[in-house]
Amino acid sequence: MRSISTLLCLGGLFIAQTAFAQAPEVSRKVAKAMKKVEPAAIKEHISYLADDKLKGRMPGTEGYQMAVDYVIAKYKKAGVQPGGENGSYLQTVRIRKAYTGNDASLVATSKNGPMALEHGKDFAIYPSAEEQQVSVEAPLVFAGYGITAPDLNYDDYASIDAKGKIVVILRGTPASFPGTVAAYSMDMHTILKNAASHGAVGVIVGTTNPKAGVPNLQKGVNSIMGADGKVAVSRNFVTDQIRLLANVNAETTLAFFKTAGLDAEKTAASLKAGVPASATLPVSVKASYTSSYKNIESYNVVGKIEGSDAKLKDEYVVHSAHLDHVGIGTPVNGDSIYNGAHDNASGVASILEIANIYSKVKAKPKRSVLLVMVTAEEMGLLGSAYFAKYPTVPKEKIVADINTDMPTIIAPLLAVVPLGANHSSLEQVVAGASRYFNLDVESDPEPEQNRFIRSDQYSFVVQGIPALHIKYGNKTADGKNNLSEYVQKWREVHYHKPQDELNDTFDFEAGKKYVQLNFLIGYQIAQNPERPTWKQGDFFGSRFGQPATMQQSSAK
Repeated sequence: MRSISTLLCLGGLFIAQTAFAQAPEVSRKVAKAMKKVEPAAIKEHISYLADDKLKGRMPGTEGYQMAVDYVIAKYKKAGVQPGGENGSYLQTVRIRKAYTGNDASLVATSKNGPMALEHGKDFAIYPSAEEQQVSVEAPLVFAGYGITAPDLNYDDYASIDAKGKIVVILRGTPASFPGTVAAYSMDMHTILKNAASHGAVGVIVGTTNPKAGVPNLQKGVNSIMGADGKVAVSRNFVTDQIRLLANVNAETTLAFFKTAGLDAEKTAASLKAGVPASATLPVSVKASYTSSYKNIESYNVVGKIEGSDAKLKDEYVVHSAHLDHVGIGTPVNGDSIYNGAHDNASGVASILEIANIYSKVKAKPKRSVLLVMVTAEEMGLLGSAYFAKYPTVPKEKIVADINTDMPTIIAPLLAVVPLGANHSSLEQVVAGASRYFNLDVESDPEPEQNRFIRSDQYSFVVQGIPALHIKYGNKTADGKNNLSEYVQKWREVHYHKPQDELNDTFDFEAGKKYVQLNFLIGYQIAQNPERPTWKQGDFFGSRFGQPATMQQSSAK
């Protein structure tokens, strides 16, 4: 296993190695096809998908269905075959929006008696997507950040017995954790799965920030249901063993700490320094709540470009992008339609133009290519999580995912940040393709944004599939190399607002280069007889990577 210092060096190694990367050899016909990408075509796709008549492409709405129909029509025009269920282009995704009833109660009792806790003020309880009425009673135990990472010499559960108990955790990671590892460790699904593996029956998320409050869950909590009525994928549900997921405010958290003589400031400092501070809390909790549901049927749209090799064509390279946006919301400057032109009509347009490149390449690559437009990304990466867990092809045959999510084509593309590539052999694939287009490769200028787990490539990573997401680098033509600052200002005005519409902020030439780069990355993977592999000892590869026997290409 690699040490923390080794993991921390990965970002630097990435830059050093890419400096010596060789540009791939590209046939004249493939190069010619890439050059035919038209910025005007990218604009045309975005113009349709971000039009007011689609009303923000919310899953389950007529506008989203219009987007689905548009993508299918473009697939057919480009000669892309159906890759969905039952010979169609579609994979059905059953979204369940669950709501907690106003009767939710949480009573905490210590040796000093019960604590008076108010629903919506002192605590919030997440609804259950499977059970309409739930009750649980169990003692509490403090489990630090709720993390078990022995390869990083850290385990919040090492000194406590959580079996049959409700664990109280704080959100965060030790300061020594690398960025992508920290993002994964703080993901609620990770925390819940770890709690369940240690026998816990509930998780309470506490805070020491008096200004934090508890989340407002009135808009509902989303999951994807299977045809059997059970949860298929969710960010807030892992098993019905976990009977309670709740947040409590700082006052309640500190009251819990006080019962065990824990000093909040010292506890927080210890955890941040990488020293677990877990402890039994002499408090029992009794919780009960009801849940109600709204069910929505939506779709992932899956197209297939069949490979040319007799054996490798049964393996797949995935290009993914999310088709949905957030619909109609609070008006901003009189506009209430959240069109999602950059987020993510631009990403969908990019995949559609990759399809057009392939339509012009007569000799298809050895592996097959899947073009997957997923739903419910804005609901928590749910559409991609469902596809990655239950794909329309054998999961072990998917070798990589190249995700495109809001490429932010607002300035010339001179450098790129390949989120997630440094965990696998995809690193060198990106380096070669970037060299071919004279693009610099940089480290993430905003690691604190945790974009690695906030885009659909993460859904593939946790299924053991190497994946990446290309985002803009910091390099600018004037040499100031401050594109990140410019983008941050742009995001303040446009991101998840009605102002994200087709306007003069677009640089469609940059969009063309994104298409060409992502195509070439995928094409190289599809042509190489060796399938991508996780780096030896990689944090994600060691947790999710496919067994060595499955890492070998079927052509060997």
